[in-house]
Amino acid sequence: MPAADTISFARGAPSLDIVDVEGLKAAAARAFDNDPGGTTAYGTAVGYVPLRQWIADKHGVDPSQVLVTNGSMQADAFLFETLVKPGDPVVVEKPTYDRTLLNLRGLGADVSMVSLEHDGIDTGELRDLLRSGLRPKLAHVIPNFQNPAGYTLSLDKRRDLLALAAEYGFVIFEDDPYVDIRFSGEPLPTMLSMDEAGAVVYASSFSKTVCPGIRVGYLVGPGALIADIQKLATNTYISPNMVAQSLVYEFCASGAIDASIATVKAALAERVAKLTDALDRELPEARYTAPEGGYFMWVELPEEIDVARVFTEAQDRGVAFVKGTDFLMEGGHNTMRLAYSGVTADQIDEGVARLAAAVRAVEAGAAA
Repeated sequence: MPAADTISFARGAPSLDIVDVEGLKAAAARAFDNDPGGTTAYGTAVGYVPLRQWIADKHGVDPSQVLVTNGSMQADAFLFETLVKPGDPVVVEKPTYDRTLLNLRGLGADVSMVSLEHDGIDTGELRDLLRSGLRPKLAHVIPNFQNPAGYTLSLDKRRDLLALAAEYGFVIFEDDPYVDIRFSGEPLPTMLSMDEAGAVVYASSFSKTVCPGIRVGYLVGPGALIADIQKLATNTYISPNMVAQSLVYEFCASGAIDASIATVKAALAERVAKLTDALDRELPEARYTAPEGGYFMWVELPEEIDVARVFTEAQDRGVAFVKGTDFLMEGGHNTMRLAYSGVTADQIDEGVARLAAAVRAVEAGAAA
């Protein structure tokens, strides 16, 4: 049975201490004071109009290219349902977000996983697949601080991917919920901003920068495609959550989001530093690349370690993580994802010590 005081590296969400609760309360009050009609009405499927405009301004596009949704997962689902039919080839990263795999396989897509390197998807491997005849409908890429690996797609690979999309006629789905949570290194331009062929559909979310419970995400893409997705959204729910979207707009328009992001970045930078120190001390055999932002770190243990057994031992010791196999179609038995966003800094040393004890228990069992 899991310990009552479980330390969880499993959930990709910020701990309460870095959520701007007071700022959210103030934004909610302004939403009802400034626009009670728009905040409480059904609205339309495009989302809360002032927030749609704010997003359009942020990305330098026309508002007709923006659709605001109930979280970025719903944005993903709308895009997949619009573009992907049973049997359609789709490219994803290896590993990739487990819900992406679930959604695509549920639609009957023919999913090809392309290796993920420390600087992003292996565009050379993708090019070889394309030259051998693969014709994907879309390629799903998480370019910044990827979930689950924490890796970032390099500028050269962003250019390569855009060139491949233009040459072979597939859509790049730039799924980018972590873009603003960079705490080291230099920011990179989005592929949306670099796109000259209309090949990119972009998604992001306020769950990582405002709070996860807000459930507000969005899509940006070619106007005709967004119009098609708007019809699907209308038939799904008439309109998304206007109260949440109005609150997010007030939070963003007031500048509170900038202070919130700064708080989150400072906290996560501290947690990554503590996590890497603890891993180096307690599990020196572990291999990882420290992320420059986001919520996640991918950890690879020696080949002979079965992480499924570590998972069970860890539960008994009161520490949680997600097995790497959850993000893959095959392989990854010696890998895990550690989310450092939901733990406080003072929990990390103890959490990694418990994790190391679980690994040592598996090693002892294998040697017995």
